[in-house]
Amino acid sequence: MVTSGKGGVGKTTTSAAIGTGLALRGHKTVIVDFDVGLRNLDLIMGCERRVVYDFVNVVNGEANLQQALIKDKRLENLYVLAASQTRDKDALTQEGVEKVLMELKETFEFVVCDSPAGIEKGAHLAMYFADEAIVVTNPEVSSVRDSDRMLGLLASKSKRAENGEDPIKEHLLLTRYNPSRVSNGEMLGVEDVKEILAVTLLGVIPESQAVLKASNQGVPVILDDQSDAGQAYSDAVDRLLGKTVEHRFLDVEKKGFFERLFGGR
Repeated sequence: MVTSGKGGVGKTTTSAAIGTGLALRGHKTVIVDFDVGLRNLDLIMGCERRVVYDFVNVVNGEANLQQALIKDKRLENLYVLAASQTRDKDALTQEGVEKVLMELKETFEFVVCDSPAGIEKGAHLAMYFADEAIVVTNPEVSSVRDSDRMLGLLASKSKRAENGEDPIKEHLLLTRYNPSRVSNGEMLGVEDVKEILAVTLLGVIPESQAVLKASNQGVPVILDDQSDAGQAYSDAVDRLLGKTVEHRFLDVEKKGFFERLFGGR
């Protein structure tokens, strides 16, 4: 699952990028939108006009999974299961969600759950069945504090916790990171956030115009491999799959000798 305590930190952008990155590496992947009533995943994936049946229709038995799954036009092994825009937050039930997720697990290597922010029902259901969690946070105090609360819930409110199994594997993804603002003291640094949350750092996504541009075009930003954000998400996917990859985009770019000499910007 991809989660956060606070809204607007980049969960859906992250779900789209991670899911697409896994599919690019040959893994059969489905991205499921748990944000009933406020669906956005289909927009970012560029398939909003192709939504006929959604997650709630499948849970309620009004459609089967094959009818509701939308195949990505760009990648052979990537699918989307959209949320309902017209139902309320209580449309999902624990039994219904479990049935759908179990059915998805039979077909897909990775089921990426795009959770709504906070601790409402959709978020709790995505959390309850998770094996791994990517906690998305911005480098600001309120976002980090809310993420800390989410980590507490992940440790205690999951099916794994209830059954006394191994805990959910937690990853931290820091988004909208701006090294120059960190050095000016306007933002928390990577080490500050790691110290507060004490979770393995999956990636640091720099603040980038490429993210907004990609969202508006309905293209996951990871497909823009020329952008720093796209490259940072690609690194994060490699780390998720167990590779050791150095973190990039953490420091302010230093001016070269000639730039300093001639006052270049």
